[in-house]
Amino acid sequence: MKQLVAYFSAGGVTKKLAERLAGAIGADIHQIQPEIPYTTADLDWTDKTSRSSVEMNDKTFRPPVANKMAHMEQYDVIYLGFPIWWYVAPTIINTFLEQYDLTGKTIIPFATSGSSGMGHTNKELQDSCPKAVLKEGTRFPADTPAEKLKTWAEQFYR
Repeated sequence: MKQLVAYFSAGGVTKKLAERLAGAIGADIHQIQPEIPYTTADLDWTDKTSRSSVEMNDKTFRPPVANKMAHMEQYDVIYLGFPIWWYVAPTIINTFLEQYDLTGKTIIPFATSGSSGMGHTNKELQDSCPKAVLKEGTRFPADTPAEKLKTWAEQFYR
């Protein structure tokens, strides 16, 4: 079974967690990068005209991804990391999923957030990976230790 940790991180918090998870389970890692990087102003959720606010208010919007993953077909399990935005995954996660044939693959979301839970994340992601097995996601504190991440991940392939 070949595993991938794919993640989007706007401020670096999810990146650190994803790297810790990948190291703990011996998975390959891939950073989902937007074609146009997000600025601090873009991420201001209190500004209704900020880029992230506009994107999250239009669930059909798909921010372009700069770096498509080569050889996605080799992975059986994809741990998919992101920060929670507006109680769900950022729409760039939908863009990422929609780029590939994920038939039969297991997708396991994990997220970081200051206080929000996973909300309706799976409902928002399901249409972007309809032929994959989408597991219920988990939100982790940014400082979750590697051993705890490994124990969590092992439940999916025991």
